Amino acid sequence: MDVTSLRKHFPALDKKQIYFDNAGGSQCLQEVIDRITSYLTSSNVQLGASYPIAQTSTQLYGEGKSAAAKYINAYESEVVLGPSTTQLFRNLSTSLSRHHLKAGDEIILSKLDHEANVASWLQLAAWQDLKIIWWTPASKTNPVLDSSELASLMTPRTKLVACTHTSNILGSISPIRAIADVVHSTTPGALLCVDAVAYAPHRAIDVKALGVDFYSFSWYKVYGAHIAMLYASTTAQKCMESLGHYFKGSESLEDKLGLAGANYELVASVPSVCEYLANVPWEQIAAHEEKITKVLIDYLVKKGCRIWGEPSADQKKRVPVISFTVEGRKSKNVVEAVEARSDYGFRWGSFYSNRLVGDVLGLDATDGVIRVSLCHYNTVEEVEGFVKVLDEVLSS
Repeated sequence: MDVTSLRKHFPALDKKQIYFDNAGGSQCLQEVIDRITSYLTSSNVQLGASYPIAQTSTQLYGEGKSAAAKYINAYESEVVLGPSTTQLFRNLSTSLSRHHLKAGDEIILSKLDHEANVASWLQLAAWQDLKIIWWTPASKTNPVLDSSELASLMTPRTKLVACTHTSNILGSISPIRAIADVVHSTTPGALLCVDAVAYAPHRAIDVKALGVDFYSFSWYKVYGAHIAMLYASTTAQKCMESLGHYFKGSESLEDKLGLAGANYELVASVPSVCEYLANVPWEQIAAHEEKITKVLIDYLVKKGCRIWGEPSADQKKRVPVISFTVEGRKSKNVVEAVEARSDYGFRWGSFYSNRLVGDVLGLDATDGVIRVSLCHYNTVEEVEGFVKVLDEVLSS
């Protein structure tokens, strides 16, 4: 993969800052920026009117939604775009509240998840007298979601399982197809809701192949603008109640959950992301990311740092989100010391996965971990430079 050429698509990368906080938000493609600018300067009107500019606006919005659906192998009627994955999951939970979930029903929640796929279900459980079952892996250092463990938690009262495709701290890839098979074969009518925010920047997505009922990620983590997307299968939508205006109908997911419509200019920019990724083979992305991950993990292992998650760079097991701690040092202090000596931008903390950091890893959820999150536009040279500065800090 020609990383040098690919970096030219990202205007932020020719600046002094080196971006190692990509799990918090990747850099944006120039093509996305151009498409947003074009929309705002030439077609920034309400959708659906009959005059020419409105027709153009409606077409651009439709093209964005169509591209988003095609990107994950879904029908257009099965996707809705919105401000964030957190908000879309909140809307989804409200939509399921009456038709699918009744008092005494059970929801299984993963302790590896970002709070986006936890808080709305906890709130719903409190409102409707539902029972929460926590899915907590046994391992404290490399916890993974095992489908056989899930099978032991399922009961005839299970109505929903919520879990992550990839932990935004551990970088571990969950076996979603196997998990989906357990959910659907063990308890007929149970639904699977997956948070893919940390997975989507690194691998191709096919929701039909995964067998999920609900699946969401944010395009601003996938080289686009600040907008997110939720998938709900046609079958799963039968369990949902529309939150839209009564005269809008409820034939599609957008009818049900697209409250007032998503941000038009950002939806119109989605095709640029899809076009870019169509020209960068995913197997090359995975191979390059494994290569740069190995540079950092090999150093951390040699230095005796505690890696939280898969302690290898194996692309089949992880994405390049690497979290670690240093014995005797606060994560905050290590990050600030490296930043004081360099132009590397990375972070410390719990990253909205406080239950994982505190309850599973047993760490202080405020100081948390040191997280270095890479993606395909980062280079071997950048990671080698980071290791050099980090070693200076840890050796001082």
